[in-house]
Amino acid sequence: MTAVQPAQAAGRTGLPVPMLIRTRKGLVAARAALAEPVVLVPTMGALHDGHRSPLRLARELAGHGGSVLVSIFVNPLQFGPGEDFERYPRALEQDLVVCAEEGVSAVFSPDRAQIYPAEPMVTVNPGPLGRVLEGKSRPGFFDGVLTVVLKLFQLTRPDAGVFGAKDAQQLALIRQMVTDFDLGVRIEAAPLFRDPDGLAASSRNSYLSRSERASALALSEALAAGCALAAHGSAAVLAAARAVLDAAASANPPVDLDYLALVDARSFAEVGLGFRGPATLLVAAKVGRTRLIDNISIEIGSAPA
Repeated sequence: MTAVQPAQAAGRTGLPVPMLIRTRKGLVAARAALAEPVVLVPTMGALHDGHRSPLRLARELAGHGGSVLVSIFVNPLQFGPGEDFERYPRALEQDLVVCAEEGVSAVFSPDRAQIYPAEPMVTVNPGPLGRVLEGKSRPGFFDGVLTVVLKLFQLTRPDAGVFGAKDAQQLALIRQMVTDFDLGVRIEAAPLFRDPDGLAASSRNSYLSRSERASALALSEALAAGCALAAHGSAAVLAAARAVLDAAASANPPVDLDYLALVDARSFAEVGLGFRGPATLLVAAKVGRTRLIDNISIEIGSAPA
């Protein structure tokens, strides 16, 4: 296998073909050839319409003369025991087509040995923010996320990185890591994308049966219900969202709530009764075997737009 390969599947679309890079050596050569600025979009592949939002933002940030670099790597460090690492969808050929359609310059799709030549002895500690919500439900998850993002930044040396707003806690931690470690990478958030029925786009949505997907719509419905009461304060927001989720717990199949939280958009600390200002309402739940997350931005104390 050569270090840099033509993306043949993408080429069949008639669109410009992104370079396909499989090794560290190939990345060094390809990175030197990429026009600045270079904007990185880290992904785990199985690209769907929700990924087009960060890809398009990256293309905008790179400008006419710059380059968009996409990484595709299913990171084992962020999967816990019993999670879906082995069955996580992998669809490189289709991913390359999506990348070609969105004007991506190069795709770095390494195997595990290229990212972790040896089992890492030192990983990134996410601190207190990484031990709550997703971090509490999935111990070690953010250690794995931050470790691989740091490695990708070191390997690709981007000017900017684009991440999806659906993973709000992850985004906050990446921004904090960039600040704390003086990485000099500009971090931008791409808007969360929803399917026409309101479900937040996710690679894991492919696991859902038709009935499970119908039940899963309670997540976005709960967020909308909470947002509608933003003018009435944090308690009203949480009560409205929880009422929807409580009803969904009796659906067939049921929605098994993990957490519902309302946090300060800046600090990610849970808000008190008298809080006013920008906040994020977050939810995580399991439907069948599939765990889903969602969030919405709210201005507490103000009527929704």
